[in-house]
Amino acid sequence: MWTPRASSARCRPSAAPFEPESGSCAAGRAGCFAKKRGLLAFRAVPKVCYSCKKGPAFGNSRSHSMVATRRRFNPNLQKVRIDVGGSPTREYVCTRCLKAGKVTKAA
Repeated sequence: MWTPRASSARCRPSAAPFEPESGSCAAGRAGCFAKKRGLLAFRAVPKVCYSCKKGPAFGNSRSHSMVATRRRFNPNLQKVRIDVGGSPTREYVCTRCLKAGKVTKAA
């Protein structure tokens, strides 16, 4: 009958969950590492038009033999400074909204 060796018991991780030390973040090791490295410093900005909420569309790319492969149609978004509530902010705006004058550019 097979029995585990003593060295294999040392290699196994402990069954106890990770307990952060006092004063550290409660997100665990990965969360603390990301905050220390500055990876969570900026908010995630979706690639969507600020004015009309136009985002990417999805469809098929067709080869000569009509084999369909999935592709993504991105809108023509430009990052411009616009007035939002009286204060200028940088937002993604599609060129159709810029041409139509739906947003006012900040000076």
